[in-house]
Amino acid sequence: MTVVDENICEVKSADYINMDFKGKRLTILGSTGSIGTNALEVAEKLGCTITALAAHSNVELIERQIRRFRPSLAVLFSEQAAADLKQRVRDLPVKVSTGMDGLCEAAAADTDLVLNSVVGMIGLMPTLAAINAGHNVALANKETLVAGGPVVINAAERSGVKLIPVDSEHSAIFQCLQCSPPNRAVKRLILTASGGPFFGKSEQELEFVSPKEALRHPNWKMGSKITIDSATMMNKGLEIIEARWLFDVKAENIDVVIHRESIVHSIVEFSDNSVLAQLGVPDMKIPIQYAITWPFRLECDVKPLDLTELGALSFYPPDLRTFRGIEVCRKAVATGGLYPAAVNAANEAAVALFLENKIGFMDITRLVESSLEYSLPEFGGRVEQILEVDRMVREDTIAKAKKIKR
Repeated sequence: MTVVDENICEVKSADYINMDFKGKRLTILGSTGSIGTNALEVAEKLGCTITALAAHSNVELIERQIRRFRPSLAVLFSEQAAADLKQRVRDLPVKVSTGMDGLCEAAAADTDLVLNSVVGMIGLMPTLAAINAGHNVALANKETLVAGGPVVINAAERSGVKLIPVDSEHSAIFQCLQCSPPNRAVKRLILTASGGPFFGKSEQELEFVSPKEALRHPNWKMGSKITIDSATMMNKGLEIIEARWLFDVKAENIDVVIHRESIVHSIVEFSDNSVLAQLGVPDMKIPIQYAITWPFRLECDVKPLDLTELGALSFYPPDLRTFRGIEVCRKAVATGGLYPAAVNAANEAAVALFLENKIGFMDITRLVESSLEYSLPEFGGRVEQILEVDRMVREDTIAKAKKIKR
């Protein structure tokens, strides 16, 4: 069973009358990042009300957001930054909280939709807090499902809430699945990938690339962690795991294709070999707005797609020998249990080490590969087990990195 509602063909005519989103209440976790700032622009145009905002430590930006959108609750994960923010906005009727407790408080606060765009495993507990409070979640935090897939899906099904994907690839699949037949008939999901800045490069050529080079994504403006994941192509492996849980499709029926133009955002192949794809300019406002207005579509302030201007679209198989993260994630999800959480933890730790110039670019994949060698306990479906494996693997990855000779 999937918790994204695909078959919404039978929408009552009265629903079309009520397409005014003014006053729809949104909570945005990760409000100072690229998804969060775009979401606030979309929400402002739609006339939505912002219930709560949360970020990591960007005091100046979240202060501006608070003064503009007037949420009743604001959270900064950093305790020191939250103390600073509290002083800055003491003239406003806004409560300031901090830490994981603050994130979960924001996620559970009374609202109509929680958009979770925080980076990394930190997003798992707020997602569960939102679900347990009965809120639909617009999910732009893939690590939530990578590490905690069965826990999150079971919680969503118990609470009767929807997970609406925001990442461009999963939003594309979600859109293609709208009004799918009663038997669903999905044969294969195809995730598209830009190939990042190092498409066509060999492992030897990538040994000594710098963080600055790896952060030069050809098509998208994103945060540093996801941009590095795109460069290693680890993001596609993580997206396979996420799609497996979002759409209840076996990982072996999810493929990856390199599409340099980032116009086709992903593809669904049905049992009769019909193929549906969602196309659009590479602008995150489209999937963000669709997550807010679903199942309706409204005008969106993005450039229209001109196919004649493009001229051609290209597609290539991924280089699985150089960019091994895809296969590492396939092995993790095939093994199941706590191994996807271990792979995710190793990747997060390794990416942070690379950005700090403590390891080389290809060391990221090597450290992630080594996470499959752990002898992990049987997974009993408890979130505490996920958090413990995450902690252990991060610490061990940092320890392994210190032994790498550069």
